[in-house]
Amino acid sequence: MTFEQILTLLVLAAVVVALIWDKVRSDIVALSGAAFLLMTGVIRPSEVQGAFASPAIIALASLFVIAYAMELSGLLDSAITGVVGLCKRIGTAGLWVLIALAGVASAFLNNTPIVVLGAPVVRDVAKSLNRSPKRYLIPLSYAAVLGGSCTLIGTSTNLLVNDMAMVAGQPRFGIFEITPVGLVVALVGGLYLLLFGTRLIAAGDDSPKPTTAQAAQASEEFAAPGLAGGTVGHVEPFTKKVALKPWQALTSSGIFVAVVAAAALNVAPIAACAFAGAVLLILLRVITADEAYQGLRPEVLMLIAGMIVLGIALDETGLAGAATALLIGSMENMSPLLALIILYGATLFATEILSNATVAVLFTPVAVSMAEAFSASPRPFLVAIMLAGSAAFATPFGYQTNVIVYQMGGYNYMDFMKVGMPLNLITWAVGVMAIQYYFPF
Repeated sequence: MTFEQILTLLVLAAVVVALIWDKVRSDIVALSGAAFLLMTGVIRPSEVQGAFASPAIIALASLFVIAYAMELSGLLDSAITGVVGLCKRIGTAGLWVLIALAGVASAFLNNTPIVVLGAPVVRDVAKSLNRSPKRYLIPLSYAAVLGGSCTLIGTSTNLLVNDMAMVAGQPRFGIFEITPVGLVVALVGGLYLLLFGTRLIAAGDDSPKPTTAQAAQASEEFAAPGLAGGTVGHVEPFTKKVALKPWQALTSSGIFVAVVAAAALNVAPIAACAFAGAVLLILLRVITADEAYQGLRPEVLMLIAGMIVLGIALDETGLAGAATALLIGSMENMSPLLALIILYGATLFATEILSNATVAVLFTPVAVSMAEAFSASPRPFLVAIMLAGSAAFATPFGYQTNVIVYQMGGYNYMDFMKVGMPLNLITWAVGVMAIQYYFPF
């Protein structure tokens, strides 16, 4: 191994350990690793500049601004008010309607505000119906995660995998290209939650309530910005109720639909469409420039940018190629299907303890090289990274929406294991079958 390879490997190990330790903000961890690689000359300033100007960063920043404009217009609050009225009329079924709507919305909007706004509604409506909120808060979080896997813009993981695949010479994904696979996985996962999720959670309803000390610890963990799932930042900006502003709501939602339609019709890449939409919102005074900056969520963007720099270092030093060759050599007698199953499972396990951005950076080059080694299309392997990279169900700290409901519902760790572990296995099996069908080798 060369000196640069050894140095990059040490930085990668330090970043992974720091993310698992989870005592330092994950965006700071990623940026520290990037800065060290830059200062030691492993990567050049131009490569760092390219990471911060990547299409994934531009698309995410622009989509955050558009989503924030919709939140400030009171659109989401008004929608929730309408669902509350529905719940009062049709009872418990209304709770599942709300959970399903959260999943649908998460395919296009950031999961965090959806769950932050929806979780208190689910809790209060469940109590008014004499039902335990614990039965519905975990399904709400999981539905948001499943919904986010249905489109290219549903989660930052998908955008980052798409970006890194383009760097590796692969054609970019369409905004709805992964929808058939994501929709199948989401529907099967949702059916499991409906039929079995509440029963598994209900079995824990009689468990001891958290003590004051435990509740304080949960609150502290909830507020900490360095989450293992990589969705860093606080949720306070989303917790304020906003009155409906018809002009702003109509305009922001109309621009959002136009952005999605333009990207779907290949008028321009999603980054260009979203950027134009965000700027148009400012020009139309739907949102001020200061409000747009507030909606950027720089901590998420910096986390992803830092991980892109690490990915560049892995590629430039040849470390990614060497590791991939070693991995593929161990799969010499395997079929592409078996390799896909193993890759999905490895990504699924990694995303429970690492940030989504880290998983995307580490596994996307492996997916492309693996496909080339098997003389197969890289598409199925890349879709597997997208799906498995967001499927953090087995722990309360794998994804920020899990942390939100963990505190609010008074869950314990095993509640997530009991419901999330079977869901991981189900989505793994269904995901592989759907990928093989819609993205043949």
